[in-house]
Amino acid sequence: MTANLRLTILFDNQPSPAGLTALWGFAALIETGERTLLFDTGSNGRVLLKHMAALGLSMASVDQLFLSHAHWDHMGGLDSVLEANPALSVVLHEGFSKHLIQDLHGLCREVTVVGAEPQTLAPGIISTGLLASQPPEQGLILNLGGLSMAISGCAHPGMEQIISRGRALLGEPIRWAIGGFHLMYADDAEITRSVQALQALGVTDVLPTHCTGDVAIAAFQDAYGDRCVPGGVGRRLEL
Repeated sequence: MTANLRLTILFDNQPSPAGLTALWGFAALIETGERTLLFDTGSNGRVLLKHMAALGLSMASVDQLFLSHAHWDHMGGLDSVLEANPALSVVLHEGFSKHLIQDLHGLCREVTVVGAEPQTLAPGIISTGLLASQPPEQGLILNLGGLSMAISGCAHPGMEQIISRGRALLGEPIRWAIGGFHLMYADDAEITRSVQALQALGVTDVLPTHCTGDVAIAAFQDAYGDRCVPGGVGRRLEL
């Protein structure tokens, strides 16, 4: 199994280190050397594709699209993505519209509908399964070449629940927590509890962005120091 992993943020409302457009939403591209996976699509597909072109990336290289939940800011670019690459495999869960799921069967190569149980999508690439929240959401767990991470769209169930599910699946701590942690409306006590919960679960590195909120991002920066990586379109992790 490859020990090389590159994650690139393609859509984010945090300021872009590459000077690209910041819009509300989230998407990230994950390249393992063996497959390329798009996590969510952001809210605007045309902007997503422009960002990919500016970063030297092509939608034609993407093998699979993983949709975390059915909010517009995570699936708004779906039509543009499918037009650019109808050979995609799409992974979503039972919380999405049955009509959308039915339509997707004619718009892409393959549709995988995840239920409540965790599901392995490829070696070292696992869906947490559908987690109870409003809206329901799935997280993505990666365990590649000794590197483990959990990626969330908005972490509506709580980032600690996603990390806990991943830890139980792997039988070891998750090193990285990445994505929206959904703490933008949280008070100081809740933010502190979330930071401490991730530390207690063994998370050593974080990239909190999108709906985490500026106050919570600052709290993670204080707690993790240089092991807290800022977000924004164009941010790349080479691991």
